[in-house]
Amino acid sequence: MESTVNSSDGELYDAILTEDLCFLYICRDMYIKHSQHIFLIFYNMFSLVHCLQGLAILPLHLAACYRKAKSLESLLSAGADPDIRDLRGRNTLHLVITHWPSMLAPWPKASTGFEMAMTSVQRRAEDCIRVLCSHGVNVNAEVDSDSRHTALHLAVRYGASPAIGVLVSHSAKINAVDHFGMTPLHMAAGILNTGMTARLIQLGADVNKVAVVSKSGNSPLHLASLAACSRPGQALEVDVSCITELLDQGADPDIVNHAGHTSLHEACIGGCPAVVECHLKYGANINRLTISGENCLFLFLDQKLNLRHTSLLEKLLNLTYPLTITNRDGQLPSTLMLPQYLKQRDQLLNLSRQPRSLMDIAKIHIYQLYGSSAGRESLKQVLPDKMHHFVFHH
Repeated sequence: MESTVNSSDGELYDAILTEDLCFLYICRDMYIKHSQHIFLIFYNMFSLVHCLQGLAILPLHLAACYRKAKSLESLLSAGADPDIRDLRGRNTLHLVITHWPSMLAPWPKASTGFEMAMTSVQRRAEDCIRVLCSHGVNVNAEVDSDSRHTALHLAVRYGASPAIGVLVSHSAKINAVDHFGMTPLHMAAGILNTGMTARLIQLGADVNKVAVVSKSGNSPLHLASLAACSRPGQALEVDVSCITELLDQGADPDIVNHAGHTSLHEACIGGCPAVVECHLKYGANINRLTISGENCLFLFLDQKLNLRHTSLLEKLLNLTYPLTITNRDGQLPSTLMLPQYLKQRDQLLNLSRQPRSLMDIAKIHIYQLYGSSAGRESLKQVLPDKMHHFVFHH
């Protein structure tokens, strides 16, 4: 919506951006005196022009976008509605968060001029949220769009980590779901944001909640595993800190999604050794089958690119029991049906037909029972070093 700015609108525009409270108080008193709140009349009558986008914008929204807490306080005290929506269905709180100052990571202590300036801008944004909350903004309001994101969802999306605690302290629903059944924790885990993931769990987020509305039915751990496996260059080095945080805080590695896959199944499909190993250290069941009767080894072999990960293939072969490379219907992984993998297919079939030794079976069961970090440490106290190494590192 385009508009022109008359002189009075321009003065109000400048007063909001410069936080000229004297001018704003005069405007407020004038309209209160005449029982006409400028902010409650029709949207188009007192809209302003946003200099950067050329779009009409309400005075309250202008103050929110530019993080002008004092102007917000003045406008709200005059009767402005904090829940009024813009043309994209966002209320004032949504706008503060979508215009959050971008910082890659918080500084323990701002030292440079730039760091101090950015820290100051972020504090102003926090002040705006507190002002809006004190004036009764609906902290659980959803954006009127297909996503149905709440302010907490937006805080994750736009990297507004400090906003999370403020919102929850004002009764924001930590496990609110969007149109796709995703909670803020799902979103944080899906982008591998360890800090936000930890903060949301600390504030009460359900670490095992599945996205029941979506077709996936994924838990936060599923999403973190998928994200870690899809990172470029993941074969070289993978940051599993977010996955570790979820598992440390009680995420169940054996929860299945709508496809019948656990997060370990997804890690094996992705062929990421670090993610697989992380799951195994927390007791994930490597021999659990999908609803189609596929084990982790089958899922791993079903992806052509995975055949280059020989170390992970060896681990899966050593820990799979019973050793089978077919699904419930007797079908082989599609990759092994390709002509160029005929030799590998025959080798694996021959291996699967050989009976396991009692030592191998015992090793697999011990690994399954004591594969977690705590379990390994407890066994280290009672097993000889050679036997401990054989079970967990051979």
